[in-house]
Amino acid sequence: MKTKRFLPYLLIASAMMTSFISCISPVDPQETTVLRGELTADLTLSSGKTYQLSGGYHVKSGVTLNIEEGVKIVAIDDNIVDYILIEQGAKINAQGSESNPIVMTSEKEESGAWGGLHICGKAPINVTGGTAVSEIGDAVYGGNNISDNSGILRYIRIEYAGYNFSEEKEANGFTFYGVGNGTTAEYMQAYVGSDDGFEWFGGTMDVKYLVSTNNSDDSFDWTQGWRGRGQYLLAYQASKTALGYDCDALIEADNNGDNFTAAPTSHPVLSNLTLIGNNSADEKRGIRLRAGTQAEIYNAIVTGKPNCLTTQTVETENSLINGSSILENILLENTVTSEDGNYSEEMFLYSGTNAINYNMTFNNLYRGTVSGGTILADSFFDAAGYKGAVSSDNDWTVGWTR
Repeated sequence: MKTKRFLPYLLIASAMMTSFISCISPVDPQETTVLRGELTADLTLSSGKTYQLSGGYHVKSGVTLNIEEGVKIVAIDDNIVDYILIEQGAKINAQGSESNPIVMTSEKEESGAWGGLHICGKAPINVTGGTAVSEIGDAVYGGNNISDNSGILRYIRIEYAGYNFSEEKEANGFTFYGVGNGTTAEYMQAYVGSDDGFEWFGGTMDVKYLVSTNNSDDSFDWTQGWRGRGQYLLAYQASKTALGYDCDALIEADNNGDNFTAAPTSHPVLSNLTLIGNNSADEKRGIRLRAGTQAEIYNAIVTGKPNCLTTQTVETENSLINGSSILENILLENTVTSEDGNYSEEMFLYSGTNAINYNMTFNNLYRGTVSGGTILADSFFDAAGYKGAVSSDNDWTVGWTR
């Protein structure tokens, strides 16, 4: 009897609810405030707004994630691994400005709080088969497209990244997997991370105006055949007393840790670097070239490490001896250490452009250059004929970095 008595009312209520549901508009993806799961249609994060990040956020092939200036993305402190991953064929169009940068950070303001930004491209890498899977997110990267374009990165600061997934996997601030030189990347800072500030796994990506600040592992790291170009790279590591942790190398460079002769060989061309490490641990290094890597490094100042330049493995040291690798206009606070005994201080000084035991004084922690330097005959590079990254009269870090 009670069921019969209330049936008409239930039918009326059901009809009203159906009518109400039919009037609800579909959710507009442009109005999202929490980034999670997979992005399968173009999305714009609007200028000045704050968005939350929960878990892995994968931008799928054919899709563009647009991020306007002044956007803030905050990883939620909810015990879920948070990271952003741009998959092969997808793009990120993230364009901040000097006065209004894009900031990717965490509610938990400490190193290792979240997983950072990962980009997978289709440029060559030197692993067997020519492709691999990203350490974070299990996304495919690598291929044969030197000019692959993963988008635009400009005026971006990533804070407190480096989440420890396992003993084998720790996320960096910025991680570039097989990214091609069609990608634009400049004015980026990795700030207080628990792994590397910037790491390249192969690819041909070019970069300018990078800042790596107080990242506990390496400031800059490359492996798997990175063959890009870079100008104006700044690394700064405060003391262990100030940070509560020590920092590793300013640059750690490999070709391929499993096969020192793997091709294409890592061979970036870098100019105008200031690399400052402030610790006293005997094993810590400034520039560490090893595992078969080659490199051309010009116009660099390296201080604050017990070993400002170390070389290791026959393949890497032979490339310095035969001229495949070039170290030119480089100032070291101390001297050169060859871990395999083939490269020497005398070889480093032979060109007459390098110096050891050089005492460099900086203004405001890292400002300062030394006149005289190599000007490269390559349109990518500015004609910056001085050593160092940040001149006292042109501090390009002002306004957007911490």
